[in-house]
Amino acid sequence: MNMQRGIRCMLMRGGTSKGAYFLAADLPSNVDERDRLLLSIMGSPDPRQIDGVGGAHPLTSKAAIVSPSVHAGADVDFLFAQVGVDESKVDTTPNCGNILAGVAPFAIERGLVAAREAETKVQVRTLNTGTIAELVVSTPGGRVRYAGPEKIDGVPGSAAPVTVNFLGAEGSICGSLLPTGNVIDEVAGVKATLIDNGMPVVVLAASDVGCTGRESCAELEANANLRARIEQIRLEAGCRMGLGDVSRAVIPKVALVSKPVAGGAVSTRSFIPRNCHASIGVFAAVTVATACILPGSAAATCAEVPPGAVKRMGIEHPGGIFEVRLEVEGEANAPHVRRAGLVRTARALFDGIVFAHEEVSV
Repeated sequence: MNMQRGIRCMLMRGGTSKGAYFLAADLPSNVDERDRLLLSIMGSPDPRQIDGVGGAHPLTSKAAIVSPSVHAGADVDFLFAQVGVDESKVDTTPNCGNILAGVAPFAIERGLVAAREAETKVQVRTLNTGTIAELVVSTPGGRVRYAGPEKIDGVPGSAAPVTVNFLGAEGSICGSLLPTGNVIDEVAGVKATLIDNGMPVVVLAASDVGCTGRESCAELEANANLRARIEQIRLEAGCRMGLGDVSRAVIPKVALVSKPVAGGAVSTRSFIPRNCHASIGVFAAVTVATACILPGSAAATCAEVPPGAVKRMGIEHPGGIFEVRLEVEGEANAPHVRRAGLVRTARALFDGIVFAHEEVSV
């Protein structure tokens, strides 16, 4: 007779998301067994996730699986898993920059990386996309410091900063920054920029789907016709971007853009992919910021792009502003993002044993 299986787990807030962090060695190596275990731990499928540790929302139904890296240029490997809330699906196709922010503190807490005296740099390779990021964590006295002055919109209070620098995110999933080769495409009758700088995103003007771009998440989600229209665009865009049938996938995301209203570079309303994001995902923010600097893109017409080779881009969202730092090279009519960086925060919430149902325990 099987018993409930206890697995060591740390619940962490990473950026504006929350997830369960595991050592890969503590989970089954068989993918199907691993996914059944994650679904059980989170309490899926169930819109409330009442029988698990999930938070009943895509932003709080995530998992990080971390291990020592076998790659010469990285300290740890990280597999991101988006666990379905009301469906039995675990998607490891995309990356998640918010959950990524918690990987370095977790790796230090678990002893995968030795902490240095003041700050510790951790090279993280994301297995979903092959992207490598450098994370800088505050570690005074050789211990992770979570308290600090950094504030990010979408998270109450403040915490210690986690600096994230992305290396080689361009085309991480689709193979190129502009998978169709075009800055602008007509998709389901709407002009859109199909772009991937860490996250495949369909960028389109909010006005082209009958929005102002200043609506609340609740207003957008209550508009059934709008959601159906966005999904129609997303499905066609997925095929155009080489992702195939994306009806059950969480990518591409869709970002409605409009003129900034709070001093940022552009205003956004992001769908992940069918729920309106309370803020905006890390890689989606980087990708939208990149679209803003491309002449002729769906974002360029409404964006206010700062001058200079180093651009601090405020991406406005329902919860505030997400700042992205882009280092740009090349000519004005053909710019290229050499490096993208940002600051997130993370906090350990719980460390202990989490239990899966007996029937999935192995």
